[in-house]
Amino acid sequence: MKKLALLVIAAAISVPAFAADLLDTVKSRGELKVALEGSYPPFNFKDKQGQLTGFEVELARELARRLGVKAGFTTGEWSGLLAGLQAGKFDVVINQVGITDARQKVFDFSEPYTISSAQLIVRKNETRNFKSLDDLKGKKLGLGLGTNYADMAKAVAGIDVKTYPGAPEYLQDLAQGRLDAALNDSLMIPFAIKESKLPVKPGAAVGEVSKSGIPFAKGNPQFKAAIDKALFEMHKDGSFAKISKKWFGIDVSKAPAAK
Repeated sequence: MKKLALLVIAAAISVPAFAADLLDTVKSRGELKVALEGSYPPFNFKDKQGQLTGFEVELARELARRLGVKAGFTTGEWSGLLAGLQAGKFDVVINQVGITDARQKVFDFSEPYTISSAQLIVRKNETRNFKSLDDLKGKKLGLGLGTNYADMAKAVAGIDVKTYPGAPEYLQDLAQGRLDAALNDSLMIPFAIKESKLPVKPGAAVGEVSKSGIPFAKGNPQFKAAIDKALFEMHKDGSFAKISKKWFGIDVSKAPAAK
């Protein structure tokens, strides 16, 4: 009996300790730690009272509620969000993160929650007809630092790519003639132009349709299933469409109409 007890203890010691799934961690903590820019309207930004608001803020709060927890927010520049996620500073980034092959090697993603395309922005009095990125060879193009649009633009030889912290900065330079065009997500452009009150306008759609999802650390199948289930239920009961139409006038989970 004594020998059997020793064998049981030895076996227990030899069994590796498995890390808890992120879902267990989040529920135990009672909070979903969400990172976003907080300066990317209409997706996420601060209102006149300094409170976080926008489509992704409301989405994050509703997802957290369906997980049975609250959402806690951390803001920072886009260029540092994914690095912070990889370092374990937060659970998810909900900030229009494009689902790319390179990112999927580092993170797992939820099902896509927005579908959009890259689109140019030009001055209102622009007479040149930029139909594609190839038309910008030898020209200056502004875009956000660290975005997948930077990779897209730099892949076309001859474009002078200028990076900025966000849309307000590059739209200002575009309006003042320091850029020939800017590039961003088709969903955020109308709002950004309206808010800037600058003499700029949407240009041609360029590149392929892209999908954005919620990235999180690999190896958390229960968390992924819970997030995907919450998104599915939001689509099913109409709450996703309601939030989306409030900020964009359309359901952003649907592919954009061909122009």
